[in-house]
Amino acid sequence: MTTSITLRPDLPICQSDFPLDWYQEEFRPYAEEYLALPDRRPVTVFDYLDRYVRPAQEHFGDALLLLAHFYMGGEIVKLVERYGGTVADSYQLALQARNHAEKTVIVESAVHFMAEAIALLAADDQTVWITNPKSGCTMELLAKDWMVLPVADQLLERYGDDLTVVAYMNTSGRLKALAGRTGGAVCTSSNAHQVVAWARAQGKKILFVPDLHLGRNTAHRLGMDPTSVVALPEPGTGAIRLEDVAGGLEALDRAEMILWGSHCGVHTIFTPEMVRHWKRAGWTVLVHPESPLETVLAADGQGSTNFLWSAVEEAEPGARIAIGTEGHFVANARLAGAARGVEVRHLADVPDFAQKGCGCATMSRNDPPHLAGMLDLLRRGEAPEINRVLAGDVVDERTMARDRLDATEREQLVRDARESMERMIAVVEGG
Repeated sequence: MTTSITLRPDLPICQSDFPLDWYQEEFRPYAEEYLALPDRRPVTVFDYLDRYVRPAQEHFGDALLLLAHFYMGGEIVKLVERYGGTVADSYQLALQARNHAEKTVIVESAVHFMAEAIALLAADDQTVWITNPKSGCTMELLAKDWMVLPVADQLLERYGDDLTVVAYMNTSGRLKALAGRTGGAVCTSSNAHQVVAWARAQGKKILFVPDLHLGRNTAHRLGMDPTSVVALPEPGTGAIRLEDVAGGLEALDRAEMILWGSHCGVHTIFTPEMVRHWKRAGWTVLVHPESPLETVLAADGQGSTNFLWSAVEEAEPGARIAIGTEGHFVANARLAGAARGVEVRHLADVPDFAQKGCGCATMSRNDPPHLAGMLDLLRRGEAPEINRVLAGDVVDERTMARDRLDATEREQLVRDARESMERMIAVVEGG
């Protein structure tokens, strides 16, 4: 979809510059050139990017597909869009390779789990590349496979085939494969209620991974008894034993849904008090469902990034909307809204609150030098292998150390993970 953002030639791009030693060695020449530019105006940045993007487009032709997520820092979403790329939420990004078989070189400016989701549904002749392998997700960092799988094994030993896993899109392929093996499915923030309702209809006990808040909001939306929703101990503090769950094994035995305890640092800052501040001033308040349940209940509406963006694009002139989600997204929505006479503000932009428009720092690690370098290196046949994303890859976002499965292991993972994603697609597109 298009974002309706227009970058004026004289308006500086809101994009942070990173120190040179922060870049991969292969990308440093592109970063040096970018950092030496006299300014960050679109006309200047476009001229820089054109020297690398245009030759790559001519080289690959219709085989090239550029992708970005709504949360991308600054207006790089518009830079990707300018070159014919697609900007979307995680669900639509995951479908890009599946829906565009002619695109055999896919370059994503977003985070690793999103690129891996694309790779899971890609054909054998499609390659997926991420512009910066250091772009991870704080929620996914608290739900690594080595953290979740031992707990899942304990639950499977106790409940057997009665347990199924619903894995949020913000997980690795290894956890999506766990969902597939247990007869479960992947979900997104826009369809979690549909997928969980489907799993409940199977009469299954659900392990919902990884977002505690999306899980609680989904349970409330479906009218589930709060006492039937049990949260596991907070991850990252040591090995989790079932006996350590509040209420013990008895609570787990009674539970209809068991929640992993991860969360998104961007969305947990939003409070009911913030919502009330804007509503008292006459604003409509919309929030992302990764926010705490109490905040979602106080708001006028909740939904995915696609829902939030559509709300701005469809609002009547004169509307005032406070949005609780990632700061760069809100900044972009503010530009899009202003062009139509719609006023948009960030929910956290209230008196006496220090974090104004908290952004996804890891998503912002994809910047113009990474886009320029990735495309030029691909054109020259010199793209670093660490930037290629295969199903099952696990990358340490700090060191860029990668654990890659062998071909046999990856083939099995793809079968299991793809099954969980195809179940989601069937549930959503089948109504």
